[in-house]
Amino acid sequence: MPPSKPVASAPPLIQVFGLERDQATRAAIRFFKERRIPISFVDLRTRPIAAAELRRFVDRLGANSLLDQKSRGYREDGLAYLRMDDKAIVARLLADVSLLRLPLVRYGSAVTVGRNEASWTAWIRPADGS
Repeated sequence: MPPSKPVASAPPLIQVFGLERDQATRAAIRFFKERRIPISFVDLRTRPIAAAELRRFVDRLGANSLLDQKSRGYREDGLAYLRMDDKAIVARLLADVSLLRLPLVRYGSAVTVGRNEASWTAWIRPADGS
């Protein structure tokens, strides 16, 4: 019986959560496609982010870092003047996707928010063999 070969595990899939028309989300998708890295894109207008998935980003980055403080909804709701804990911020983010700072990108257990090409490059560098 020949010795068994170790099974090469596939690298974790990169997930991009964002809006199809959002410029930063399109830039993230383009970044990975130009490097021929397969991604899974989740358009938050058609499929809202799951609470558990959002919790993954909050646990690693903090709820405040996910809030888009330049967004129209943030200004109109007067969120700059409210004191909210993480639980209240998460509830608002789940209720109104326009408050999220996009894109949310996940690679295995690593996450980023916003356009963060330095981190994305570090994620894919081992796959390139450089």
